Amino acid sequence: MRYWLMKSEPDEFGIEDLRNRPDRTEPWDGVRNYQARNFMRDEMSVGDRAFFYHSNCKEPGIVGIMTISRAGYPDDTAFDPEDKHYDPKSDPEKPRWYRVDVTFERTLDRCISLAELKQHAQALEGLHLLRRGNRLSVMPVSADHWRYILSLE
Repeated sequence: MRYWLMKSEPDEFGIEDLRNRPDRTEPWDGVRNYQARNFMRDEMSVGDRAFFYHSNCKEPGIVGIMTISRAGYPDDTAFDPEDKHYDPKSDPEKPRWYRVDVTFERTLDRCISLAELKQHAQALEGLHLLRRGNRLSVMPVSADHWRYILSLE
């Protein structure tokens, strides 16, 4: 099993939106960064767990946990000219973008904010989220970092 952190803006799609979906499951689509795409396409597996991170909001931070319930497959939002994630260069015969399905597991007892995580930078050394200039929306989390972050809850 691997661990991940996946960012979403709560105004667009938050942890409560995931909880309220049928079967508490939703495709994690719209990712348009090659490195994040590669993680979803090549490395995520069914059963992996991910932190749900609210980004670009008043208090960015980890708010919940979800499970990868379907491994990487083509993101068909890239083929739809009516979709905000449309990419005219993506071809259904040779897809450029991928997604995974995620299933709600639980909300955390409280938001573990980015500011709080930074206060634990020594213990979380190497965590992609804390790297200067990191803007990835999907990133790996080591098992040790996963356990440490959950201990902050």
